[in-house]
Amino acid sequence: MTHMRLSTRFVVAACTMLCSAVLSTVLPAQGATTTPPARRGVVITDTARARALFVSKDPADLAGCGANCDRQIRDRQGVDSAYAARAKGVMDFSVVSYKSRVDGLEIPAYLFAPLSKKAAGHAALVWVHGGVHSNWGLSMWPFVRDAVARGYVVITPNYRGSTGYGDVFHRKIDYGGMEVDDALSAVDYLKTVGYVDMDRLGMMGWSHGGFITAHNLFRDDQPFRAGAAMVPVTNLFFRLSDHGPSYQRDYAAEEGIQGLPFEKVEEYIKRSPVFQTENLKVPMLVHVATNDCDVFFREDQQFVYTLRALKPDLAETKIYVNPPQGAGGCGHTFNRRVTASSMERDDTPEQIDSWNRTWTFFEWNLRPRSEFRVDKQEWKKDPRVASPRGPVPPQ
Repeated sequence: MTHMRLSTRFVVAACTMLCSAVLSTVLPAQGATTTPPARRGVVITDTARARALFVSKDPADLAGCGANCDRQIRDRQGVDSAYAARAKGVMDFSVVSYKSRVDGLEIPAYLFAPLSKKAAGHAALVWVHGGVHSNWGLSMWPFVRDAVARGYVVITPNYRGSTGYGDVFHRKIDYGGMEVDDALSAVDYLKTVGYVDMDRLGMMGWSHGGFITAHNLFRDDQPFRAGAAMVPVTNLFFRLSDHGPSYQRDYAAEEGIQGLPFEKVEEYIKRSPVFQTENLKVPMLVHVATNDCDVFFREDQQFVYTLRALKPDLAETKIYVNPPQGAGGCGHTFNRRVTASSMERDDTPEQIDSWNRTWTFFEWNLRPRSEFRVDKQEWKKDPRVASPRGPVPPQ
């Protein structure tokens, strides 16, 4: 009988710890009278904490852009104009749109291209902005200018949930879901551009853009030859826990999720790139910072170490230890530092190193196939004839 009482108490205690509000049956202690047990409920005395911890899973409670919608539209239009002005005489720039493969939603984007087009076509990069509820901002100007100067065509999708396109578009956010298809669908638009070599496509992004990039690189149907994910979000179980209820409310109530990680385990696994690393089939570059105060290093190290363990021949990773802080006061933007007054790169040794590695990575992996050396297995017969300069004369 004592054993039964203790076991029941253990179950009740465990349930009380796991649930925010339950009714518990309190059994009498050993030796007590057999008076029927009293019933009591958990009384919430700290209502402010209860409200702070509450996270809805009802799509009706998902926040839109509200009073900020009009300002965001004006800001985005200002960015459109600023890019058009800066691009004159430097590159071709246009505001374009295309339909998402997943549901036909119209996805706005910027297209940047060299003024002089190569007959053989250009390698192209799909660059994905971070911030989730954000868009491709003017601070990316010096980096996209560098890309175009190197001969790349760049398309920058403002996937569903991006700001500057009104409340309806804002509320269509689908964290790790259809937004991934929105970015991938930029490939369909590039097919209509006559000067893009569709055999030389890459993808890259920072933060949430790195998250979307990783998802696309782990797909079986792979249009990309390589991709780079900078300071990427990778584990939604970890991220939603680490950032708390205020962050969770932006995502748990989404139509495609409707719940927190413990309620939708399979869904969050599917939406977390760290669990998909075994699917990587193309080269991938990942740079992270130990002093990142947005995507904490304790999240990104899981991704980096998993890639190193499972895909050492495909994943090129680098951990930057305490790099100089960028905008926002932490290492999250260490390789995107820009001087606001001039809108030019504010280079640190870490930023220079990161970009040198990035451009070397893409130059190598997106080079024309005509530059690939054919291995005809000569080395198996005589190593001297395997020289790229031709057969070695007899000694």
